[in-house]
Amino acid sequence: MAEAMFKTLSLVFAATAIATAEAALGQRVPCYFVFGDSVFDNGNNNVLNTSAKVNYSPYGNDFARGPTGRFSNGRNIPDIIAEQMRFSDYIPSFTGASPEQAHTGINYASGGGGIREETSQHLGEIISFKKQIKNHRSMIMTAKVPEEKLNKCLYTINIGSNDYLNNYFMPAPYMTNKRFSFDEYADSLIRRARKLAVFGVSKLGCTPRMIASHGGGNGCAAEVNKAVEPFNKNLKALVYEFNRNFADAKFTFVDLFSGQTPFAFFMLGFRVTDKSCCTVKPGEELCATNEPVCPARRRYVYWDNVHSTEAANMVVAKAAFTGLITSPYSLSRLARL
Repeated sequence: MAEAMFKTLSLVFAATAIATAEAALGQRVPCYFVFGDSVFDNGNNNVLNTSAKVNYSPYGNDFARGPTGRFSNGRNIPDIIAEQMRFSDYIPSFTGASPEQAHTGINYASGGGGIREETSQHLGEIISFKKQIKNHRSMIMTAKVPEEKLNKCLYTINIGSNDYLNNYFMPAPYMTNKRFSFDEYADSLIRRARKLAVFGVSKLGCTPRMIASHGGGNGCAAEVNKAVEPFNKNLKALVYEFNRNFADAKFTFVDLFSGQTPFAFFMLGFRVTDKSCCTVKPGEELCATNEPVCPARRRYVYWDNVHSTEAANMVVAKAAFTGLITSPYSLSRLARL
């Protein structure tokens, strides 16, 4: 029975796998599991031998607990989703969690994590998506979480960005951009993504990092955005395929790409969309330690050269909850199904 469950779950995770849910003890769902990369990481990389860690100031500048390993000035998207789902606390990181916490939820995300095993290897130790799934299996087996409870939990996964940022658009030792066209690479990721799930990839070409490296410093890098479009298209199609094939589960796609327009940002109060809020040294991606940060953080989309501010994270999480950027279900509806 357990083996069959894991085979099903490994497929369930292939689209921002968000399973059906029931309210319990005031929570909209009994448990919440998080998988992904730095957008979702809340401290797992702190104990790894990697340059992809942010447990230092100014990260956490606006977070009550200070620098925890979140790649933002404050809360990340899973933190805000946990609040929306009425959890009394944020979901703990895997590296600091006890097996018992698998009954309420664990965050397995790792900064630099990708779909491909070699992605981000130049950064040092990284917990790939495949390893995150193995960690989840180990925790729920050790904690003996009942299958019927797992079937009611919420699962969110955000992964794929690093397969472009720290693989396809990187120089040697990565060779994928010489082996695959944009469409071929997207297809290769989606085939592997049958063991993943679904927050789509954002407009990576509009991050300060890619504007500098591939956009000539003058606006979004169109080539990079064009490359991720087929990934999002195929991932959304996969979500609908899963909904057809798995009658006892529900999946949804969270579109981080389409809403990233200058007009939308302006209407939401953002005034700086192409620069980091914190001080980033030339050629670097992350905030410099203890260096100045912008005072008007709510007006900035990006905290460092890749990762978003708490204000931007709040917009995404609320839009996903209400259904403004999801298809076919909002997170709030998933919690009621």
